[in-house]
Amino acid sequence: MRIIILGAGRVGESVAESLASEHNDITLIDPDPERLRELEGRLDLRGVPGNGIQPSVLRLAGAGDADLFIACAALDETNLTACKVAHDVFGVATTVARVRSPEFEEGSELMGKTGFAVTHLICPEETVMNDIRQLIHYPEALQVLEFSRGRAYLIAVRAVQGSRLVSHTLGEFRALFANVTMRVVAVYRQEVEVPVDADTRVRSGDEVFVMADKDKIRAVLRAIHNHDRPVRRVMIAGGGKVGLRLARSLVGQCAVKIIERSRKRCQYLAGELPNEMLVLEGDSADADLLIEESVAEMDLFISLTNDDEDNILSAMMAKRLGARRVIALINRRIYADMMQGSAIDIAISPAQTVIGELLVHVRRGDVVAVHSLRRGEAEAIEGVARGDARTSKLVGRRVEQVALPAGARFGVIVRGPDDDCEVLMPSHDLMILEGDHIIFFIPNKRLLKAVEKLFQVSAHFF
Repeated sequence: MRIIILGAGRVGESVAESLASEHNDITLIDPDPERLRELEGRLDLRGVPGNGIQPSVLRLAGAGDADLFIACAALDETNLTACKVAHDVFGVATTVARVRSPEFEEGSELMGKTGFAVTHLICPEETVMNDIRQLIHYPEALQVLEFSRGRAYLIAVRAVQGSRLVSHTLGEFRALFANVTMRVVAVYRQEVEVPVDADTRVRSGDEVFVMADKDKIRAVLRAIHNHDRPVRRVMIAGGGKVGLRLARSLVGQCAVKIIERSRKRCQYLAGELPNEMLVLEGDSADADLLIEESVAEMDLFISLTNDDEDNILSAMMAKRLGARRVIALINRRIYADMMQGSAIDIAISPAQTVIGELLVHVRRGDVVAVHSLRRGEAEAIEGVARGDARTSKLVGRRVEQVALPAGARFGVIVRGPDDDCEVLMPSHDLMILEGDHIIFFIPNKRLLKAVEKLFQVSAHFF
């Protein structure tokens, strides 16, 4: 696929790295030639220096032959204008714009073809906030991902000493909780995937991926961890865009304290948030301040400043001082890889959180949802089974008859209309019907093309 990306910042770099690794034809536009040369030397892409809203620059980048245009420059107005030019002047069918302002809504007339011609809006700050809210709602999970409009969930959990997973085989665990409908789709031990067999014995520290119906997620977490302690007290380090969005979303749900270094920003936050939310001016890495504000009593400490080092330091400090669980926002991928699962419970990369939203437009076949897992190494993909037994590789076949590539595996099958669907565990004799939503777990991107083909209908289908 020919893809043009506007903006070589952190989001643009991460998007380019992910898409280039799948052998797409990537062209990256940015005003900084040195930045482009550095990325050209590291990634398989072509750099075009210049202003991405100018037709001459887009023409040089190959917009006339592009399948997808992704605008993720720093300014909303740049991204919206560039999408409009790409669509109207060069006929690019699919355009994606990074937009921070909440006043622009996907699907609105303003975003339509007569407006800015934006196919899809992405907002990393909003996506990060939603991810953190899920982790607050399910506090024992490392990652919570939605499929089929929130009906099916994929959760990642850490098997800790004392949990019901540790020292049991997967078969024993399923038998122990036969009334909890769930499916283990992957187990990772020290960054290496281990077989998902009935006799696989889970060890302390293993990362386990489980799929289940949304209504069963709490039961799954209780089964694994023996408890379900809600998050009641939250401390947020950093009152920027993400911090403010998160605090607003927690009004009436949690007791929240925000630590912000800038006095001017503190004044703004105090005016935007209800009085019961405490806004503190100070350094979130100041141990005395954290102790004074009772960080040891916090169910969750979340570091969301614009500085990776500050986020890492303050999160580690909060953990050492007794915070039950800590999350750090880390932009640089190498830092996130190093910190995940260390003294920091969860490291969130803003760029990685939006990759799945973009991959939906890259995947072939009737794919409706994609989530990038394990820092882009694995993927969970949801597609719709179309056609009939003659034209489809899925419809009219039992699960055991589907020719999955070695390593890929079924997650769950969601059947029925959105308002009355059911989540089915893919037993070997379950027949796949037209319209079923099927979620697959793919541990290696080399398997993607074979899985995508399953959702493609043959030429005989009309």
